[in-house]
Amino acid sequence: MTYDVTIRRLQTMDELLEMQQVEESVWQMSPNPVHQTFTAMHNGGIILGAFDGEKMIGFLYSFAGFDGQTAYLCSHMLGILPGYQSGGLGMRMKLKQFEFAKELGYPIITWTFDPLESLNAYLNIHKLGAAGAAYHVNHYGEMGDRLNKGLPTDRIQIEWITSEQKPLPATQLKSERMLTDVKDNHIPIAQMSRFTEDAGSWFVAIPGNFQALKSKNITLAHEWRKVTRKAFLQLFQNGYAARDVLRDPSRNISYYVFTKKSSGGY
Repeated sequence: MTYDVTIRRLQTMDELLEMQQVEESVWQMSPNPVHQTFTAMHNGGIILGAFDGEKMIGFLYSFAGFDGQTAYLCSHMLGILPGYQSGGLGMRMKLKQFEFAKELGYPIITWTFDPLESLNAYLNIHKLGAAGAAYHVNHYGEMGDRLNKGLPTDRIQIEWITSEQKPLPATQLKSERMLTDVKDNHIPIAQMSRFTEDAGSWFVAIPGNFQALKSKNITLAHEWRKVTRKAFLQLFQNGYAARDVLRDPSRNISYYVFTKKSSGGY
């Protein structure tokens, strides 16, 4: 089914109140306070709403950040109502965010995501062309919502550069360069002894549907977190960045592609 969805910046308190309703419906948790989103909206933040006619069916909340040297846009939360989550709306909203951020002069958009969520990884890195720049262990501590409950909240930090970036050349999977892989029974295999700090690409396997795996076997989900954490930390600490995500639908597995950072960034 197709929808005539429009995406625009939110501008009023009433729109932020409506955004809270969408946020609660999508995330099943208390929404961001309106006084906070209203302040962000008037101080460099970019808050987008997606509308089917007059009905808000999605939002994207981001606010201004500063690290002491560079101003950047922190993309904090994206939510789309269940009936609208297919069809590429999330990507449309991210591209609109990119457009507004570039107009305002932000050089970078940054956000975090769970590295074991393959759909998010594929959107963020493969489709949008952003880079996985850092890894944070148990970043938010214990969380009780449906997606995060029961596991450490490890996150990859994304950096999306608003200036022109050269696309990464097409990469073929190489079995001898896989730092994690998977057995047929979905058990992760650690192969960190292969790692050497060189200019080649490295690959890290993750499940194709982590939430389904987690719901069936929380112990196995913990094993995936532990095994991939070691690989991610090794790569990020040695100057690599996650630059692509490849899919293997036949095995329901995805693979991160890591390449060495250049002197100019990615």
